[in-house]
Amino acid sequence: MTWEELEAQCKSCEKCELCKTRTNCVFGCGNKNADLMFIGEAPGENEDLTGTPFVGRAGKLFDKYLEAVGIAREDVYIANMLKCRPPKNRDPLPSEQDMCIEYLRDQIRLIKPKMIVCLGRISAMRLIDPNFKILKEHGKWYKKGNFEMTAVYHPSLLLRDPHKKEGMLTDMKMIKARLDELTGQT
Repeated sequence: MTWEELEAQCKSCEKCELCKTRTNCVFGCGNKNADLMFIGEAPGENEDLTGTPFVGRAGKLFDKYLEAVGIAREDVYIANMLKCRPPKNRDPLPSEQDMCIEYLRDQIRLIKPKMIVCLGRISAMRLIDPNFKILKEHGKWYKKGNFEMTAVYHPSLLLRDPHKKEGMLTDMKMIKARLDELTGQT
C-alpha cells in the first residue's frame, strides 16, 4: 500500500461511530522517513478542526519541548492511535482503538522509524504494555520488534500538573540523546 492509498482509506473510514462526528480525519504529519515517531491517543478539538495532530495548547507545549532539546518538528512524524476525535476528548474506547490500530500499524510500516515515543498512558498501554504505569515507567526503554520504544507524559497532563514538567524535560533530553546515538549524530 502506498502512503497516498493509506491516507485516502483512512480519511474515508466509517468503521466506528466517531466518523459521524469528526470534522477532519487527523491522519498524522511530519517527515515520512523519520527516525523518530511520536504517537498520542486521539485528536482533540483543535486537531479535529485543522486535521493536524498536536496543534492546540498541549501541542504548543509539546513543540516547546522539542525545541528545547533540539528536535525539529519537521524531522519527526506525529500521529495518534485514533484518527477521529472522541466526544468531549474522552479516552478512546478499546473498541475504537481496535478499529483504528491498523492504520497506525501501516503508518509505522511505511515510515520505519528507529524510535517510537508514546505520548501518554493510553498509547503506552496499547503499544508497549497493557499494564503500563506512566507515573512509574515514563522514560524507560523497551525493545519491541525493530523499534526502541519509550513513553513520556502527555502534554495535556503537563498543562494540568505543572510539577511534571521537569520530568518531561529530562525524558525529552534522554530521547534526543538516544536518537543521536541511533542515527550516529553527536
